[in-house]
Amino acid sequence: MLQPKRTRYRKMQKGRMHGDAHRGSSLAFGSFGLKALESHWITNRQIESARVALTRYMKREGKVWIRIFPDKSITKKPLEVRMGKGKGAHDQWVAVVKPGRIMFEIEGVSVDIAQEALRLASQKLPIKTKFIIRRDFQE
Repeated sequence: MLQPKRTRYRKMQKGRMHGDAHRGSSLAFGSFGLKALESHWITNRQIESARVALTRYMKREGKVWIRIFPDKSITKKPLEVRMGKGKGAHDQWVAVVKPGRIMFEIEGVSVDIAQEALRLASQKLPIKTKFIIRRDFQE
């Protein structure tokens, strides 16, 4: 009996993004963080542009943790192609972000620098976010 041909990427369903984030909803590494207030697919390009804005403002001082990873493959069929003929080709990678998820964390800079850096990073993202500080933070 013939075995089915194995594809490189696992066929993944679109899924639903209802409910709040259970994992990654509290600061684990840094003293300051950027928390998501909406659910959305965040692309790898958006994550990278937010990271660049963050590190440029901080002038490479302190440490940055990126807590989301784009592990979901999104496929898309080309324009003006008829229905059928299988699933479309891989288009982009996205991270599924739900409300409450910590996306970025910072350590080693002052509160003012961290707040402005995370504000600049949040402008690169398609969702509303919130600046948070660790509960036991002392200057």
